[in-house]
Amino acid sequence: MLRRLIKRLLPKSWRSDAVTIPVVRLHGTIMADGGKFRQSLSLASTAGLIEKAFAFDAPAVAISINSPGGSPVQSRLIFQRIRDLAAEKNKRVFVFTEDVAASGGYMIALAGDEIIADPSSIVGSIGVVSASFGFPELLKKIGVERRVYTAGRNKATLDPFKPEKEEDIERLKALQLEVHETFIDMVKERRGSKLKDDPDLFTGLFWTGRKGLELGLVDALGDMRTTMKARYGTKTRLKLIAAPRGLFGRFGLFGQRDDFSAPDIAAAAAGGLLDAAEQRALWSRFGL
Repeated sequence: MLRRLIKRLLPKSWRSDAVTIPVVRLHGTIMADGGKFRQSLSLASTAGLIEKAFAFDAPAVAISINSPGGSPVQSRLIFQRIRDLAAEKNKRVFVFTEDVAASGGYMIALAGDEIIADPSSIVGSIGVVSASFGFPELLKKIGVERRVYTAGRNKATLDPFKPEKEEDIERLKALQLEVHETFIDMVKERRGSKLKDDPDLFTGLFWTGRKGLELGLVDALGDMRTTMKARYGTKTRLKLIAAPRGLFGRFGLFGQRDDFSAPDIAAAAAGGLLDAAEQRALWSRFGL
């Protein structure tokens, strides 16, 4: 506000007509428990950056997405925060896809008024997947007896150390269908008449940015710098919004922490292998 007032008081010949567009980079898998040792996206880790970008004195916000997906809840929360701020601040949102904006990554991309992809980006994967491992035979081989006591007959549903039950699988599939319908509704609401009538659109398949343009999943092919200069003039500058270092970043005001105790580090190391495997699996689905 002060900067805008000072600019108005300056002689016209001194004023710069260059537009600066804030840029938020959302990179990583989407999980609720991301942190310094587990690089992932969640509302907690991104809200501060997103709000800072929308507070910027600019006509638009540019968001760069590179994510294979993850938690549908966190994906939708990030999407909703972007849309709420866009309406509140009356700003246009441009989303640019990097290597991949698939599944939850594409859900976040839907927050853009325009989605611009690289021709070789991977987009889509509008579906829901649940994956786990089962170890019932392993316990028998090593002579370990699994003991579980519950109040409520469904509290041990899908226990990985017990054989699968058909009723548990059917219940899980029913939940997946509900989440899938929510995702489909979001795509139809945001993309509207741009979507092509393709029978594979909501089956979980994914496509290149070029094919995504044909299907109506994206609005154009291009890159951030070229697109922003074409829209707002050749003098347009891009400013990456990053979490501050020091006091405010350390105490998590922007969704990050820099102070970690020995127990924090030990806990992160213990869970790191499984997290790394899960994240690696998400990226590898798209050849990355």
